[in-house]
Amino acid sequence: MTRTLAAAVLLALVGRGVAADYAVKVEDTPPPKELAAPVRALLDAKAMTVTDTAGKPLLTVWQRKTLPAKAGDQGYAGLEETAVLGAVKFPAVWKDYRQQNIKPGVYTLRLGIQPMDGDHMGTAPYNEFALLTPAANDPKPDLLDPKDLQEQSKTATVRKHPGVVLLFPNPKPGDKPAVEGKPQEHWVLSYKQPVKAGGKDAALGVSLVVVGHSMAE
Repeated sequence: MTRTLAAAVLLALVGRGVAADYAVKVEDTPPPKELAAPVRALLDAKAMTVTDTAGKPLLTVWQRKTLPAKAGDQGYAGLEETAVLGAVKFPAVWKDYRQQNIKPGVYTLRLGIQPMDGDHMGTAPYNEFALLTPAANDPKPDLLDPKDLQEQSKTATVRKHPGVVLLFPNPKPGDKPAVEGKPQEHWVLSYKQPVKAGGKDAALGVSLVVVGHSMAE
């Protein structure tokens, strides 16, 4: 075995070992009562809880039962910006992709697109995010103006910036939720999201960054 091949095998084994330190448990748990009734009605009763290396819960996610889409085969681009993707509960302070402290509690997750301008270029490998909003500040699941969503999401942080969760592409989602390792020490919760596009049922792969941060200042 060449040194290059041996190194590649070692890295693969190490990567699998680290990935195994994070886990996801799926349980029948209704969406939190902190959410407004119209939002709760959209969510699945399966809760996906991600635990850390010590087995401590990091967060719990509830996905949509079915997510409306403009197209079923275009990834996040096939969705309407600001659409409710689901909800999340943090049992303790959690740091978002910008390393902002997110207080314990329940938040909605809505699709946000990062502006392609000088202030944001190079801050993330992709420009699709799930924006966090405290449940009490997001009473209706209707689509929002993107600027209104950004202002609404700022209530999730103590800084003047929305609370953000980076989305990785997931073109081939597995049948069961999983925590997967990505480049630059990113760890994502990946799952299959049912969508309905043009009256037809389809599926979208979603990958939420649960561990990992932007390297930009």
